[in-house]
Amino acid sequence: MTSIQEIDTPAALIDVPRMQRNIERMQERMNTLSVRFRPHVKTAKCLPVAGAQREAGAEGITVSTLKEAEQFFEAGFSDILYAVGIVPSKLSQVLALRKRGCDLKIIVDNVETAREIGRFGKAHEDVFDVWIEIDTDGHRSGIKPEEEALLEIARVLQEAGMRMGGIMTHAGSSYDYNTPEALKAIAEQERAGAVRAAERLREAGLPCPVVSVGSTPTALSAEQLDGVTEVRAGVYVLFDLVMRNVGVCTEDDIALSVLTTVIGHQQEKGWAIVDAGWMAMSRDRGTQKQPHDFGFGQVCTEDGTLLEGYILSSANQEHGVLSHVGETDKNILERFPIGTRLRILPNHACATGAQHPEYQAILPDGTVQTWPRFYGW
Repeated sequence: MTSIQEIDTPAALIDVPRMQRNIERMQERMNTLSVRFRPHVKTAKCLPVAGAQREAGAEGITVSTLKEAEQFFEAGFSDILYAVGIVPSKLSQVLALRKRGCDLKIIVDNVETAREIGRFGKAHEDVFDVWIEIDTDGHRSGIKPEEEALLEIARVLQEAGMRMGGIMTHAGSSYDYNTPEALKAIAEQERAGAVRAAERLREAGLPCPVVSVGSTPTALSAEQLDGVTEVRAGVYVLFDLVMRNVGVCTEDDIALSVLTTVIGHQQEKGWAIVDAGWMAMSRDRGTQKQPHDFGFGQVCTEDGTLLEGYILSSANQEHGVLSHVGETDKNILERFPIGTRLRILPNHACATGAQHPEYQAILPDGTVQTWPRFYGW
């Protein structure tokens, strides 16, 4: 394929110069903060994207499914953190990957599962590399830095002969803030909580070589990362409208969009109908609770120029409704004739990417490459 004009719609586009700029920005920041960077590849789930991150200086990857771990390992990535709490039924998958040479780390946040990991590891004569998940903001899973269970989990693993690889945390609540001061504060809260958990382990004579933190907002907002050994972040590579509202990027940094075509109108309502519904954009309405609601996405011209005020205001399975915020555009038919091709910036890059089997990567010279995307669990 030689140009964007040859791409059928709807299609997921990656603006490669923007993506590369995002990668370099994050890696330079991590280098300045003197920490190792382990990107979360769940956003794009795409080898060329992960390869660009590695070439920029990333070390290891983070995955959200064991299927991702398998596919990236087969493609030459071996240092992998599976950053979702393990359950005993998946330990056989972990073991199979480790037996093939994958340096796969798993996480746990409760004593019961820690005991099961120990039993399974001993039974199969393998030493699992286990990290304890720490909750530093009440956002999701993990244990609090001061909980007694932290030491109990580490002792259970050590007594069973497993490797206590370290601790990890994710300040997902950072998505709820939108000022530099608030983002700096949550980044420091994340850092301090993780470091405190590591200190407690070491004071008890228990190993904690890795202190891993990260989210895109905190990675881009932390003023210092003393005591942290590595950072993880994912959505920064493509960015999206939620991150724009959080304040860590602008629309000009968003590297993912959905190419769509105008297929009809409801002129009296000021609507243009496009062939990108929620099957192309996802149902994610992450900007709905933020100060600036973009509906199902921000509308741009085919070349990526922002069309201020025009959003994908609603979506059915294969139909999207394009309209102007706050007023009815009586000239919608003339402004967007049938056949007009547009780009829609997504609310959530991870969710929109997941709707597509491949990306059309727009290279710096305007030519197009097809980049496959991974699926499955």
